[in-house]
Amino acid sequence: MTLRLFFHSDDLKANVEVLDCTPYENEFAVVLRATLFHPQGGGQPWDTGWIGESQVLRVVQDPDRIIHFVDHPVKLGMTLIRVDEQRRRFNTRMHSAGHLIGHFVQAMGWMPTKAHHWPDEGRVQFKPGDSAQEVDAQTIQYGITQWIAHDLPRLTSLREGAREIGFGELPAYGCGGTHVRSLKDLGTVTIASLSQKKGALSVHYSVD
Repeated sequence: MTLRLFFHSDDLKANVEVLDCTPYENEFAVVLRATLFHPQGGGQPWDTGWIGESQVLRVVQDPDRIIHFVDHPVKLGMTLIRVDEQRRRFNTRMHSAGHLIGHFVQAMGWMPTKAHHWPDEGRVQFKPGDSAQEVDAQTIQYGITQWIAHDLPRLTSLREGAREIGFGELPAYGCGGTHVRSLKDLGTVTIASLSQKKGALSVHYSVD
């Protein structure tokens, strides 16, 4: 099983061991003993970057391993991996912003059901709870802006072996994604619109 270094580290470079490199169509599938690369999943896109001098094109979760697809073969043994900083930081900010929206709207009686933290497609979906209140974009915008202004720190914990992420006094969510160290790292989060269909609420958002 691939060790997920990004669970407990914000580093973007590491020396790791290449266990396998197999040709796959026009690419090469690489398995590392440990990785800083986040695979696609949990609503977050995959990281890109480099394994040695080979460019990482996409990263996927296999049942037991994380597989990195690269443009050139990689030698087995120890090598330097580097995560593309700009892409990682944007994806991280999108994911953390989605959590804040989830917290705020859940406090108004709506239960989060699904989230999509992709560029130009950011949205969090909810179903109404028994005490669901009327929600509008301006109210959500004001609430999360206040949390960002207070610069709540990220808190990582384990519950029954599962990783949870929280910010300050906000409740923690079970999550395998990457997140900002504290909320001021989010920059500007904009609630673009709200939509409802068949009782489900979708909150659409972006980060600058």
